[in-house]
Amino acid sequence: MAANDSPTAMRAIVVHEPGGPEVLKLERRPVPTLRAGWSLVRVMARGLNHSEIFTRQGLSPSVRFPRILGIECVGEIAATTDGDRLPVGCRVASIMGEMGRAFDGSYAEYALLPNEQIYPVTSQLPWEQLASIPETCYTAFGSLKNLRMEPGMSVLVRGAASGVGMAFARLARAATPDLRLVGSTRSAERGALLSAAGFDDTVLDVDGVLDAAGRVFDRVLELIGPATLKDSCLHVREGGIVCSTGQLGGRWYMDGFDPIVDLPPNGYLTSFYSDNVDARQLDELFAYIEEHDVDVAPERVFPLGDMADAHRYLEGPHGFGKIVVTSLG
Repeated sequence: MAANDSPTAMRAIVVHEPGGPEVLKLERRPVPTLRAGWSLVRVMARGLNHSEIFTRQGLSPSVRFPRILGIECVGEIAATTDGDRLPVGCRVASIMGEMGRAFDGSYAEYALLPNEQIYPVTSQLPWEQLASIPETCYTAFGSLKNLRMEPGMSVLVRGAASGVGMAFARLARAATPDLRLVGSTRSAERGALLSAAGFDDTVLDVDGVLDAAGRVFDRVLELIGPATLKDSCLHVREGGIVCSTGQLGGRWYMDGFDPIVDLPPNGYLTSFYSDNVDARQLDELFAYIEEHDVDVAPERVFPLGDMADAHRYLEGPHGFGKIVVTSLG
């Protein structure tokens, strides 16, 4: 084992009971003690995710409180049990693997994580930009590959104003600029924001139904999930592909879905789940971002002490794109 001179205490955001943003409490906690097979990461920044809102609200049945939330982070190795792959000072990223759920996650200045879910990164991007990549861009990139897009195709992003929706648009545009990207949104006011983010057009999503009678698309990225999947399938042309990735609609399962009837004629339904983390694909993502000079800047950055405000923004009516919280302040 190897360690640097990390402090014995840290700031952490702790949830003692489910509730609104006010239950995110800033506390002083002991820095986790190194143990076999795990390494200590000094967390420099972390992206926020809607799943963390669901967990904070008590909607993740397996999570027990008190808990430090946070399913992703970027930072540096502070203490290690794998000096060859994860030397002290190494820049790293971590995603999923039950962090912030079965064990304490990234809403703290330090996180103790299993070695197998810590990934060295060579990118020298600023921490707040690097933090916008792991969960959000990885999810968007996996979905992008599954959709097997070609130049000239029309693509509907259902839930376009989300972090994954925005990342998908940037990643897709970088390699295939002549796609026609259409984003769905519940608010007409967000149309200008989506246009500035690279979408060619927007459609309103009214109570889970697209205001797009007669319109069909070659591909659909479904980020709302089971709440709107059946409706999305109505807007896919013959032979098209729907990739169901997100669950922003707050429903985890579908009732009354008949693939034979509800899928487009000769169409395909696929999915991507960011918990299936693959080091090779993560490296591929970073290479893709560098090769195509993809803009990965977050929409908003908050300091750790303002985590409650960050959650309010993310789940509020003006939440837009990827939100990052740094360990400063």
